[in-house]
Amino acid sequence: MRELSAARQSIDNFHALDKRWQDAGVLIELIEESDDDESVAELVGEVDSLNKNLDQTELDLMFSGPHDRRDAIITIQPGAGGTDAQDWAQMMYRMYLRWAEQHDFKVSEIDYTPGEEAGIKNATLSIQGDRVFGYLRGERGVHRLVRLSPFNAGSTRETSFARVEVYPDVQDDEINIEINARDMEIETYKSQGAGGQNVQKNETAVRIRHIPSGLIVTCQDQRSMRQNRERALHILKVRLQEIEERKRDAELRKLKGEFIEAEFGNQIRNYVLHPYQMVKDTRTGLETGNSTAVLDGGLDMFMEAYLKNYR
Repeated sequence: MRELSAARQSIDNFHALDKRWQDAGVLIELIEESDDDESVAELVGEVDSLNKNLDQTELDLMFSGPHDRRDAIITIQPGAGGTDAQDWAQMMYRMYLRWAEQHDFKVSEIDYTPGEEAGIKNATLSIQGDRVFGYLRGERGVHRLVRLSPFNAGSTRETSFARVEVYPDVQDDEINIEINARDMEIETYKSQGAGGQNVQKNETAVRIRHIPSGLIVTCQDQRSMRQNRERALHILKVRLQEIEERKRDAELRKLKGEFIEAEFGNQIRNYVLHPYQMVKDTRTGLETGNSTAVLDGGLDMFMEAYLKNYR
């Protein structure tokens, strides 16, 4: 029903846009016959509106992947760089929270591990809303920050890295992954979240290590250990299925002779706060000097540019 509703909405929007173009064509014919200045002004406004709607319709067509309209699970981890990298990971955590708030998406914190001095060691969020995964999948990769460090006496310029992983939050009955209980190591620990009513003081948080793949999944947002275990197991299945899908996609691109993007080798985006301000996406070439707006969640321009470039 969800897929049917999305398909019907796309088709209805197309037909409505097509009818408006036809009406504009009729208006042009009337203007050619009457040379009415008032009708010309009406036509200019309508064409401007149609162009904006056309841009939005073309953007909608970019969300044609099998999971693009789904909710998403996003994980942020600092790279090398100690406290500076952990602080950068927290800045990114805040950036994606602000982006979700701007779109009225629902956010829940699955896991949050603070750093010893500042920042975070790891954070995992569930973001729910229409086309969340479609927007966020282009954020997957390494993000690089250049700034004056607030964590050393000399305030020297430092480069920090953080890695973002994004997965579609598919349902269990859509996941074709079976996990043997003997392939998992499960342990419990006390929640370390940023705060809130659901952060428990007893050992309800769960960590699962999948031995064959080396993947580690943690969950602490639920109220009981059983719920956290079920949620962590679900996320593990999602991650394993995503790995399999990426492998298949890479093989198809290889057979077609297409360029295979290095997902975690090089940074996908640079954020420079010193000696000048700039955010530049290395894949699309899009850049802006308003780094403050980007770090406050203004990511749509980069997401849309990636979608258009990818499709």
